[in-house]
Amino acid sequence: MTEHAPLIIDVAGTRLTDTDRRRLAHPLVGGMILFARNWESRAQLLELTAAIKAVRDDLLICVDHEGGRVQRFRTDGFTHLPPMRALGELWMKDALRAMDAATAAGYVLGAELRSCGVDFSFTPVLDLDWGESGVIGDRAFHRDPRVVAMLARALMQGLLQAGMANCGKHFPGHGFVKADSHTEVPVDKRGLKAILQEDAAPYPWLSTVLTSVMPAHVIYPKVDKRPAGFSAKWLQDILRGRLRFDGAIFSDDLSMEGARRIDGQVVSYTDAAVEALNAGCDLVLLCNQSLGEGRAVDELLDGLGEAQGQRRWQPSQNSEARRLALLPETLPQPWDDLMVQPAYMHALDLLP
Repeated sequence: MTEHAPLIIDVAGTRLTDTDRRRLAHPLVGGMILFARNWESRAQLLELTAAIKAVRDDLLICVDHEGGRVQRFRTDGFTHLPPMRALGELWMKDALRAMDAATAAGYVLGAELRSCGVDFSFTPVLDLDWGESGVIGDRAFHRDPRVVAMLARALMQGLLQAGMANCGKHFPGHGFVKADSHTEVPVDKRGLKAILQEDAAPYPWLSTVLTSVMPAHVIYPKVDKRPAGFSAKWLQDILRGRLRFDGAIFSDDLSMEGARRIDGQVVSYTDAAVEALNAGCDLVLLCNQSLGEGRAVDELLDGLGEAQGQRRWQPSQNSEARRLALLPETLPQPWDDLMVQPAYMHALDLLP
């Protein structure tokens, strides 16, 4: 087995196929990300996550489950969590109650996912609500980075109570730009000082509790010509060096339009993965490419293996340690036990 399994991939359906098992067993695969298409019911999700762990028990099972419009599982008992903006609005009325509500939201989010065998959610959003970005919008807590940091810290405490790590996104900030990096490459023309004082400010303030970070597919040309997720200046010089972050760094989805346009050219998934890893990412995501025959997934698995053999990319023991550190250290509570647990019932009452 390789000493570094950096790829996070997905599967097409609600149950594993032999092809899925082959891909998940690949030594370069470190985890997988679930989507709404992988969901039928809690029982089915529990079977799916158990089947994934049966392939390899160290695979990190991830999901984008933030609350509001970004919540993959919404039926069969899952709590409809509020968008993070609702917590920011509560802050303006009662800051301490908002902190308690944020912790409750984190706990409910993490505990329900873990009861179904999911290890990790890409949350919270640390982007500022500038009122410009449609793709961020009400996913952001607030316009004020201090409020964002306080509510995010409270949410992370709830996740921690559920035994789940966290992911601050999208470093150094996606909220200022209108463009959606799923379909184009947003450009933020501000200088480094302005970005660090505003959008990136929550990251150093959360340095003792932040366990992973996802950079933005945004170009900040006054800092670097490359999107942040492919920029050694952003990831190694600023995030690791200046801000002293030592947790895991995930690339955002390599299949997004903003992900594969590097130095003005559209590159292959393999080249994008190599560039992200060499820039400082520990893990790279390739989403929604398992549909159909999933050739892009197999091409990336083969391509990254070839790149390693050609020494275009070298595995990192530090990166692997960061990946393994995101796996839960406690056993999840069975769903029926969770439903009657006093702490969980109290948390539901605190949600806005």
